Order: sequence, then structure tokens, then C-alpha cells
Amino acid sequence: MKYELYYWPSIQGRGEFIRLALEDAGADYADVARRPRGMKTMFTQMKRNHVFAPPFLRAGGVVIAQTAMILHYLGPRLGLAPKSEAQRLWLHQQQLTISDWLVEVHDTHHPIASGLYYEDQKPESRRRAADFRTNRLPKFLGYFERLQRTKTVTYVDLSLFQMIEGLRYAFPGTMRGMERKYPKLIRLHDRLAQRPRLAAYLGSERRIPFNQQGIFRHYEELDA
Repeated sequence: MKYELYYWPSIQGRGEFIRLALEDAGADYADVARRPRGMKTMFTQMKRNHVFAPPFLRAGGVVIAQTAMILHYLGPRLGLAPKSEAQRLWLHQQQLTISDWLVEVHDTHHPIASGLYYEDQKPESRRRAADFRTNRLPKFLGYFERLQRTKTVTYVDLSLFQMIEGLRYAFPGTMRGMERKYPKLIRLHDRLAQRPRLAAYLGSERRIPFNQQGIFRHYEELDA
């Protein structure tokens, strides 16, 4: 199967969770919007398939939107999900929790409105980020630290890898002070970073660097 991924070409964002699964599995895929005239193609496909927003995936005649749903579809096809329906649904539930977590990360720098610049909501961002660092971040990290994992890698494991990467970028000081409390998650991150296909991807130009337009953004004042 040749997959087509549609997502913004200059940020990691939600599309990166799908890229990691495709890359780790060695799947044949095209990152369409990063190609010449790719943005025009993406908007055409969005309108044609009634997609609200990227990311979305084309697999043959099937078009799927929403990160968690795309990974739920890809998981068993890429060998990144168990065969049992109950276990696949359990993974889907975890991925939806990661989606909630990601929204809370975004809202540390855009707590009032996505349409406003960060500079227009700095005081609110400081308050939101302080609550995130103190209350919400430990709650999410603690939840995933306690979960029992299978020996085989799943797409949720890859998503947790991305969360650790992004949090280290956005909140480096906070993460340095907290990581020792979550040794299972850090070991998972480090083990996945050594997987050959994933390591090759992370070191390639296909991996878009973290930047100040994505979901994970670093503002020193928010990491106080």
C-alpha cells in the first residue's frame, strides 16, 4: 500500500505522530504538502473529501482524518497494534488521551485564542503554563508511567516518544527536574530512539525541526 499523508509542510504538529508510525514501520508514503504544489493538492483533497483540517491520510480509496483515528487504522496494518479488537480499542483510548494532552500543551502558549499572537496573551500564557507544569504535566506523565506495556512496540509508544521529545523542547528546565520520577517513560523514549528506522528518520531532513510555529514551542518565561 502506498499511503499519502496530508499535513502542513513546515511544522511537526499532529502530523508528526503519523509520520513516526509510517517511518518506523518502513511504510511507502508520500508527505504530499511538502512536494511542489503540494499545498494546493492538499486543499483540493480537503474540499473534495469534506475534511475539516489536516492531518488526513489517503490509503487507496479510503480517506481518514484525525490523528488518533488515522493511527487506529494504520496500527494493525503497520504491525504497530495487537490483533485483539479489545487491545486495539485500549490503544485507541490511550491515543485519545495523548490528543487531550497535546491540546493542553498548545494552550500553554495560546490560552485565549489560536487566532491571536502569543504576544497578545502573555500574562494568560504564564498563568496557564504554571498550572500545566505544576498540575497537568505530572498527571499525564504519571498516568502513562503506570501503564503496563507489551514487549512489542505500538503506535502509542511512538506517540509517547514524541511527547517526551516535544516537552523537552518546550519545557527543558521543567523536564530536567521531573524526568527522574518517570523512569519507565524515559527508558521507553531512549529505547525507541535506537530503533534503526526511527533513528535514520530522526537524523534525516524528513524530520522537521521543532520551531515556534508548531504545537511545542519554547518560551523561556513559560518554563520558569
